[in-house]
Parts: sequence; structure tokens; C-alpha cells
Amino acid sequence: MPLIKVQTSIASPPKAEADALLQTLSASLASHLSKPEAYVMTALEPNVAMTFGGTTDPTCYVEIKSVGTMAAAQTKAMSQDFCEKISASLGVPANRIYIEFADAKGYLWGWNGSTF
Repeated sequence: MPLIKVQTSIASPPKAEADALLQTLSASLASHLSKPEAYVMTALEPNVAMTFGGTTDPTCYVEIKSVGTMAAAQTKAMSQDFCEKISASLGVPANRIYIEFADAKGYLWGWNGSTF
């Protein structure tokens, strides 16, 4: 049910590096939300045409969604953690990363032919 999706303007890193980033983000998201990692989904979309601040310098847009409610302290901690991890892995400066946090109601999240 938790999802972290990273869209970035940079070229795709080598598969091993991309896989390592996604696995790191998966474990971190499960930990931050106290949810089983077995339900966490991660996605990396490189080469997205993007601007930030009027320039095409490297940038990222990150979506974090989860069934339930994320508290302000949680989102602040996740913002710091994920900006650091993504910046270190992809080379995108943290001040060029936006993160959107979205709580989802269980009936609005489908899985395995049903909803949560």
C-alpha cells in the first residue's frame, strides 16, 4: 500500500544503481510508516522532461502515498531522509527535489482484485 515514485530529469543510472536506490527507498519507507515492506512499491522514472525554478538543471519530483494518516513529524523526517538518499544516489541537489505526501483512504487503493 505505500508507494514512493521518483520522477527525475536525469538519465537512467545503471540498472544495479537504480535497483539499489529502489531497494533502499523501499526499506526506508516501510520503516518510516511502520508497515510491512512486502506491501511497499517503488518506481523510478528517469529522463522526464522537467523544469524547476525556470531551468532544466537536474531535478526530481517524488510522490509518497500510503493508506492511513501521515503525521507532520513523519513527513518532515521522510523529507530529510529521502532528499538525502535521492541526492546521494542520483546527484540531484536536495533543493531541487519536491516531495508530495498523500494519505489515501483504504477504499481508494486497490490491490489483488479488492481494496484496502
